[in-house]
Amino acid sequence: MRLQSAVLLACLCSLACGVGVHAADAAKTSKPNILFILADDLGWGDLGCYGNQQIKTPNLDKLARQGTMFTQFYVNASVCSPSRVAFSSGQYPARWAIHGHLSSHDKNARRGMPDQLDPAAPMISRQLQQVGYVTGHFGKWHLGGIPAARYGFDESKLFAGPPPNYPEQKTDPDFWAHSTDLFVDAAIDFVNRHHDQGKPFYVNLWTFLPHAPIRPTEEQLEPYNRFRSNSPPFTSPWRAYYAAVTSVDSAIGRLLDRLDELGIADNTLVLFSSDNGPEAMEISNARHSGVGSPGPLRGRKRSLYDGGVRMPFIVRWPGHVPAGRVERASVVAAVDFFPSLSAITGAPVPDGYAGDGEDVSDIWLGASRARKGPLMWEWRYRVFGHVVNRSPILSIRDGRWKLLMNPDHSRVELYDMAASARELDNVAGQHEDVVKQLSERVLKWQKTLPDSPFDTDAGQANYHGPAPEMPEAFD
Repeated sequence: MRLQSAVLLACLCSLACGVGVHAADAAKTSKPNILFILADDLGWGDLGCYGNQQIKTPNLDKLARQGTMFTQFYVNASVCSPSRVAFSSGQYPARWAIHGHLSSHDKNARRGMPDQLDPAAPMISRQLQQVGYVTGHFGKWHLGGIPAARYGFDESKLFAGPPPNYPEQKTDPDFWAHSTDLFVDAAIDFVNRHHDQGKPFYVNLWTFLPHAPIRPTEEQLEPYNRFRSNSPPFTSPWRAYYAAVTSVDSAIGRLLDRLDELGIADNTLVLFSSDNGPEAMEISNARHSGVGSPGPLRGRKRSLYDGGVRMPFIVRWPGHVPAGRVERASVVAAVDFFPSLSAITGAPVPDGYAGDGEDVSDIWLGASRARKGPLMWEWRYRVFGHVVNRSPILSIRDGRWKLLMNPDHSRVELYDMAASARELDNVAGQHEDVVKQLSERVLKWQKTLPDSPFDTDAGQANYHGPAPEMPEAFD
């Protein structure tokens, strides 16, 4: 796929060529530790290794040089809670009636959603426990109020979830700025206690930043003084956002350094991504988070255009994952985590498991190939922000083609993603056979999902009147 030449140049300059193991079978000889780092509302174009020339992300850039960076990685929802369901379960979140972010009981009920992910849902953490892993989750949760132990975590310290939580949220006026460091401190403590106990570990480190509210300290802002506002006390949104992303990078660097200090980096599979695209500036309480970058992609958070669902994805496992590789051809996704980690570790799948992902461990470890089946999305609500980002309700990506449409067959859009990732040249009229095939498939899939309400203006490019409910920044 052709991307912006500047983006490709930045990626290639930052990544050195390397040789790794190119088969999932080689990974099964021993069980690696697993560290899954998930940022919040970080855009495809917010890292140096993905072409951003303003934001300083030296630790994640180094991680990319030491591993493989994917340019066609998709999450399976365009907001927080459902995206996390897909990563954890290997299933489309709508199967569990989690169509949007989990909120208050009343708001969940109006949208036909539960108050939490059903503990009966398959969880990769639970399956890893069965093959000897000790498991921990640190940072943002946003899957409801049921204790993380019910989902397969031996230890947890959660933000946006049930206790144990972070008391600093109530006592530290700079909690938001310090949150990633607090999450990393908890993860390091877990790793320190378990790395030499004869069991591999699985750690989720899910950050809150660069989600709103963004309130960096003066120390965090200092590297971006050239973006300083000339009208104190107002802060340039770019300065604040860049500082927040760099603070996340710095905290992650401390955790990666600790793996080196303990001598376990070579036997630790590190996975890094983001839950959805960057926030829209038009969201009133998002403020500084609205300047995140989707790179050359159309769309932002809540949109089914690629800027809302195509994320950075970096994989490192020295000696197994090729170093310095930029994989541009293979399409991989969040729902692939469950089957791929099962394949790498030998973890069983639950009886009757009906996953929506594929085992792409061979792609993680060096192969390049087409996926076996398509990826599909549904978004039942308004897409707030600029009209260009307001996508239809349904989307399907199959090979080079991406189709978006509404269930009533309005707004049919077909894009040749091999020709351009920008989703601006609608070729539906030239490929009616492709439109017919993909539309039938995505409509058939939609009929398998739980019946829940749709927002009146879902899938519309132009809305009439004020929004009945503005979204919360905390989604």
